[in-house]
Amino acid sequence: MTENSKQAAAADKDRVLIFDTTLRDGEQCPGATMTFEEKMEVADFLDAMGVDIIEAGFPIASDGDFEAVSAVAERVKNATVAGLARAGDKDIDRAGAAVGKAVKPRIHTFISTSPVHMKYKLKKEPDEVLELISRSVTRARNLVDDVEWSAEDATRTEPEFLCRCVEAAIKAGAGTINIPDTVGYTVPEEYFALFTMLREQVPNADKAVFSAHCHDDLGLAVANSLAGVRAGVRQIECTINGIGERAGNAALEEIVMAIATRGDALPYATGVDSTLLSRASRLVSVVTNFPVQYNKAIVGRNAFAHESGIHQDGMLKHNQTYEIMTPESVGVSKTSLVMGKHSGRAAFRTKLTDLGYDLGDNQFEDAFTRFKALADRKKHVYDEDIEALVDEEIAHMHDRTKVVALTVIAGSVGPQTATLTLDVEGEHQTVQSTGNGPVDATFNAIKKLLPHNGTLELYQVHAVTQGTDAQAEVSVRLEDDAGRVVTGRGADTDTMVASARAYVAAVNKLMVKREKTTRVQAAV
Repeated sequence: MTENSKQAAAADKDRVLIFDTTLRDGEQCPGATMTFEEKMEVADFLDAMGVDIIEAGFPIASDGDFEAVSAVAERVKNATVAGLARAGDKDIDRAGAAVGKAVKPRIHTFISTSPVHMKYKLKKEPDEVLELISRSVTRARNLVDDVEWSAEDATRTEPEFLCRCVEAAIKAGAGTINIPDTVGYTVPEEYFALFTMLREQVPNADKAVFSAHCHDDLGLAVANSLAGVRAGVRQIECTINGIGERAGNAALEEIVMAIATRGDALPYATGVDSTLLSRASRLVSVVTNFPVQYNKAIVGRNAFAHESGIHQDGMLKHNQTYEIMTPESVGVSKTSLVMGKHSGRAAFRTKLTDLGYDLGDNQFEDAFTRFKALADRKKHVYDEDIEALVDEEIAHMHDRTKVVALTVIAGSVGPQTATLTLDVEGEHQTVQSTGNGPVDATFNAIKKLLPHNGTLELYQVHAVTQGTDAQAEVSVRLEDDAGRVVTGRGADTDTMVASARAYVAAVNKLMVKREKTTRVQAAV
């Protein structure tokens, strides 16, 4: 089948909208908080890959959340931008103000409908909940044309009452009705039956798009979401890498590729560019400091790896013996080991293009210099190594302070010593410091050259690839006494150098935030 015929076939299929809530539900995952800049980076990528709706946050939760949702709304060019709101007037108004400048704004409002939630969480009677649904949706509809309503804990709600709630929301002006499995309780057959019942029994159900939002407490989020689609759902709410509350949400990459791969059983289509899925996964993993499990479907490191002799033999004869999709379809190169110390600029630029990067001349030269240095130190250079190298280069290109050199003396007899040279706004400064271990000594040296009041909240190291010569990717999170939180990242084959780069990157961000706050206060 030619590419044109594939596109024509996809156009004939029912369109399933992809609603990404990585920036809202995903960020609620304990430890997954993103900085303002990281949220913008993720939002830009979601828009570029063709996500239909981006839920940018919960505007009333904090001033920071409001500012982030507002910024996403202003910068996103194609996707609808949604802000979450409870059923109260203040929530609705705050969400409306946050998404107001979006090309396509949406208010997503919700209220609990299950007996246990109404009794213990809301402390309200069913009739009061029905009144709040009508009131909140009407208020939201007066602010924006696109309103989504959700029944929190819908899968544990009494069917007759759920029908009344959905009817009230549609009557008040909700164009999208979300029936979430908030606690990951349902199974595919039940979820299918629930949507079938609602679409058959609720008056004017055909005037709304039904949506599935499934949590993965029983490992059924993706299966439940697809069961909903077979029952008439035409919007799926999901997150990159499946991050989210508790066990997480339905994984966007799994939803997209299940529909793309099993067109026979799932005759639907999405607008997501699947070749960007691996980069999206890596980006979210890096900014949230949540590693992706090796055997994760679609985007895990081992998703297209074969070690078994039987599997290798089959793959050599025909790749479809053990692969149901091509690595290229999700943005993974068939061959990881293709670059080395003898590679030239042309080959390196081609590799960057294959990996989806478009660097300016100065960025390219800096990246190429670091690549050559890495190739001299590593026996094998993998695609993941190059991605880590370039991602760090892009993240740090505007830093006013950079690591120039680091020497660490460590061992069983302390104290350990670190000698550090930093480029501080064009001037090289060197200092020596001791500490309780090499990391402590390195960070103490940085504090001497870059005094700050930040507290180390997170120090995390993971290997980019396999082997003892693998690059270490380090994440550092600092919080100062004013509550400002920043995250810095660094990568190098030397874990101490990667640690120094990550810590310096975090201090750079902290200084920028402090200066911004000072300017705002001076203006007031």
